[in-house]
Amino acid sequence: MTFKRLLTAVLAGTAALVAPSLGAQTTAPAAGTQTSAWPNKPVKILFGFPAASATDVIARAVGQKLSDKWGQPVVIENRPGAGGNLGSELAARAPADGYTIFFGTVANAISTTLYTKLNYDYLKDFTPITLVATTPLVLVANPTVPVKNVNELIAHAKAHPGELNFGSGGVGTSNHLAGEMFKAATGTNLVHVPYKGTPAAYNDMFGGQVALMWDNIVAVTNHVKNGKLKPLAVTSLQRATSLPDVPTMAESGLPGFEAVSWIGALVPAGTPQPVVDKIYTDLTAVLRMPDVREKLAASGAVVVGNTPEQFAAWNRTEIDKWSRAVKASGAKVD
Repeated sequence: MTFKRLLTAVLAGTAALVAPSLGAQTTAPAAGTQTSAWPNKPVKILFGFPAASATDVIARAVGQKLSDKWGQPVVIENRPGAGGNLGSELAARAPADGYTIFFGTVANAISTTLYTKLNYDYLKDFTPITLVATTPLVLVANPTVPVKNVNELIAHAKAHPGELNFGSGGVGTSNHLAGEMFKAATGTNLVHVPYKGTPAAYNDMFGGQVALMWDNIVAVTNHVKNGKLKPLAVTSLQRATSLPDVPTMAESGLPGFEAVSWIGALVPAGTPQPVVDKIYTDLTAVLRMPDVREKLAASGAVVVGNTPEQFAAWNRTEIDKWSRAVKASGAKVD
């Protein structure tokens, strides 16, 4: 099977897999017996990425609303490291009492097969709450790179093989794999430069040491709007509302190229069902708030808010999809 055919098989249909939006939702978990005692102390939202990352931006947007609703502080805890796995492991080992909410991402789906050994099991150690939002990546370039679109980039890269590089948040991250998929789909030779998180890569992008990067639209939009980075394409099948003038990869001559990132809420397995139900009810209510939806949409995120059962199915599908991408890229981390 050619890589293009594999790429299509791996990535096609992602948009169709996104569960119905909050407005169209028709199913919900059983209400169970709600507990009036929870929460009676601060609640923590924990994840494996640094401040200013896309996960951080979304967590802070919903965290304040949850704090207002619960009458308790909602603390954002950034625990970056090991491609997001440090924070994932800490969350998996947290007490199953609802006071630690884990924001999992596409990195968890990738890590399941990228890493030869993990100290947690994403499917077994967590109970899904809801898929919070999906977000496309954006292919951005340093303004000095002499191209205005994807076609020009491909031509320039083929004329100067091995001269252009692209940064990522680390080996096996979604923005690394998106770059490898682009290379294989276009026959170009781009040099991968991994960093410990995408915020670190931006410093070198702004300085001109890094030419290109595929990064989450939530994190990259401000850099595009203030002119620090030049957008070439988004990786979703539809254009992003926050960058409506930026074409998709498909519009740029790469049909089937799609690499959607996502963020979802989970709790440690064994969390009491009434607490799971309350977190689900309150979090999805927050996601329905017009000001929250407007804020996230402005940065390019598409709010989902599906049921725990739908999010569980999404996780299984994503693990299968990205396992094929990992295999195709040849990436492996011990």
